[in-house]
Amino acid sequence: KFKRAVTDSDNRIVFAEDKPGISNLLSIYSAFTGESIEEAEKRFEGKGYGDFKLAVGEAVVDALLPVQKKYAEYLADKAELERIMKDGAEKASRIAERTLQKVKKKIGFIV
Repeated sequence: KFKRAVTDSDNRIVFAEDKPGISNLLSIYSAFTGESIEEAEKRFEGKGYGDFKLAVGEAVVDALLPVQKKYAEYLADKAELERIMKDGAEKASRIAERTLQKVKKKIGFIV
């Protein structure tokens, strides 16, 4: 998907108002790598958009790998997934009940 991101024909990888496509990709790269935008600009100085877009994609994939792994684990263990959802529903119900009691008390309903 990142390879198809709209960019200009300049080929300079810099964060600039007149380069919204590259600026957006720099923001994404920075968010997923922890590298500052300035550091990313230096890292990709003299390199083309293709190399940069590939690096953005790899950074996102690398960052999401643990999430995808955990997702696959949950899907493989339906019983555990059901238990987690049941526990979550019970917790949400308790919180909602306390909130409802507070609301009723505030508006004068008998509790």
